[in-house]
Order: sequence, then C-alpha cells, then structure tokens
Amino acid sequence: MPRTHSALWQRIQANGLDVLAVMGMTKNTGKTVALNHVLAQAAASQVAVGVTSIGRDGEDRDMVFFIPKPPILVWPGTLVATARATLQRAKVRWKLIDATGIASPMGEVLVVKVLEYGEMEIAGASRSSDQRTVIGRLQQCGASLVILDGALGRSHHASPAIANGVILATGAAIGGGIQDVIRKTRDRLAILGIAQADEATRLLCEPVFAQGGVGLWDRQGAPLFRAEIATLNAADTVLRYADAAPATIALSGAVGRSLWRALGTLAARHPGLTVVVNDGTKLFVEATDLAVLRKQGAQVLAYRGIHMTGITLNPFSPLGGSFDAQEFLNAAREAFANYGVSDVVLEEQNNLAGQTAAAQLQTLPPTHETEETT
Repeated sequence: MPRTHSALWQRIQANGLDVLAVMGMTKNTGKTVALNHVLAQAAASQVAVGVTSIGRDGEDRDMVFFIPKPPILVWPGTLVATARATLQRAKVRWKLIDATGIASPMGEVLVVKVLEYGEMEIAGASRSSDQRTVIGRLQQCGASLVILDGALGRSHHASPAIANGVILATGAAIGGGIQDVIRKTRDRLAILGIAQADEATRLLCEPVFAQGGVGLWDRQGAPLFRAEIATLNAADTVLRYADAAPATIALSGAVGRSLWRALGTLAARHPGLTVVVNDGTKLFVEATDLAVLRKQGAQVLAYRGIHMTGITLNPFSPLGGSFDAQEFLNAAREAFANYGVSDVVLEEQNNLAGQTAAAQLQTLPPTHETEETT
C-alpha cells in the first residue's frame, strides 16, 4: 500500500468527486494501471470506494490483441458491482451485498464486498441508465467514491450526467512519436473538453435536455422549432429552418457526420450560431471538424461540461515504439499545462527510490564536526 498520497489522488480529493470515470485513449494506454493506482490510494486514505466497469475488464489477456494485461487489484472493503459469472473467477474472497436486477451477457450485476487484497475481473452494466442505477446502489451500500472503468471506443460513461470527474489515460500504444501521441490526445481533449454554456443559454435550452430532442431559437430567443426527435436523423429538420435565421440550436443526443454537415451549412449562412450539445461525449466528429465550424463563426458548447481531473501516461507499448518515461512526462506536462499530468508508475518508482535513499542515510554512522575555538 502506498505511503504517500500521489498528486493525482490529491486532485481527486481536492475536487470533492463522488463519481470518477477512468477512460483510455485506446487499448494498452495504462487505464487499468491508473485504476489500480486510484484504488490503492483510496485504500491508503481509508476512503470507502466502489468500482464497476462499462463492459468487461480485468481479464488475463486483452480480448482484441490477446496481449497479457494487468489485473484489477482490489482491497479489503472495496465494493464491486460486477456480473455474476465474473465472481466465479475472482481470486479474492467476497461477500454478497446487493442484487441490482440488471441483466448483462455474463449474468445479473451484483454488488459484493471484497474481504481481502487480490485480483478481480469486473463486468458491469453497458447502458447509461443502468450505470446510473448501479452507481446509486454502490452509494447506498456505503461507497463515497465510485470509480467507473471505461471500455475501448466508448466514452459515454465520462458524461457529466454519470461522472463528475474523468481521468484520461494516454500513451505510446496510440502509435507514432511523442509529439504524435500528444497531438492525438489534444484532439480528444478538444472534443471532450468543450466549454459549458453560460447560464442564460442553459436556461433557454433546458427543456430540450430535460425531455430530449432538438430545439432551435432565433436571436431574440423566440422558439423556431422543438420536438423530441432523434438527433442522428435531424439533419433535414434543422436545414428546413435555414431561412429563419436560427441563432441557437440544442441537440440532446449524438451528433454524427450527417447532422454536423447540416450545422456547417447553417453556420456558413448565419455567423455567430451557437450549438449546444449535452456534453463532449455526444460528438462523433473529429477535432478538425470542430475547428472548421468555429472558423465559420459558430461556437459549440456543452449543456454540462466534463471535468478532466487528470491525464495519466504510459510510455510503454506492447506493440513496439516505447518512449523514455521522463521525456514523455516532461513533454506532456508542457503540452497540457492546465491539466494534472502524471505517470503513476514513474512517480511510485521515484518515491520508492527516495525512501530507499533515506533509509540508507539513517544507517550511516554519525559524523562529528570539529568546533573551531578562538
């Protein structure tokens, strides 16, 4: 168990988070290592923690590349919400606490209390509504901090409607050199980190995000259109109002390519257009698309902004092309100065080296200085 509190853990506590999502840029970027670090820090701080997964994690090998991967390490007292089948393979003793009634491909999601330190495979609910139910059950069972473990290609668990803090794991496995990884990470942050709308805009759009669908208003705030329709199929609908000079558009659901092109058409005709989406996880476009729309004079805002609690680094890639850990850390901290960037493995190694050096100094014989007399 760690003797000191890491910078990442201090940020988590300072922000008063109760639901934290840990997500990876891609496979093998150190998400599980970051998760284990947070679990260890919570245990050392005697914080009651619950953990669940969006999808499946903790298995012996990566299910895509079949590369050995680190297990999820749980501590005595940890609450775990996982599918029934995974408990048959748990390498720890556990006690059943609650049954959620939520089905998954691996059986009902159950809440158990871990009785000893060891390894677990965790597979939780996949739908957002079920995740919120599971979080509530973990909190009812005593967890003051719930950690959501993310899955490849799925970031909706990072939505502020579910989590009020996010850790993003990035690393050499993305491919390319250090600057390539930094660029790709910056692009992801540009999407996830879109700013939250001001209170007046949020108040105007509130009915759309409360009930779902699409809404359009003119520059005076008068409604042009509102309906509970699927955003993925809303391109033709919003284009019908191109001549009505829309100034604000609210989109409660996912925004894909078709709708994005329609927004670009409106932005070109009506400079100053404001597009409000639920949060950055609803944008299924690239950072370059976002930049182009902004160059047209439009702004894209979030009804609820995502709070990026920290970025963790993994300089190692099992596919080749690993980095020097300190060089990678220095470059990432310079590139993401406004984020808490850490390499939790390097930090633990440095702490251990410092503790070893201090212990060695304590074993040295005392030195005696000669006092000069006059």
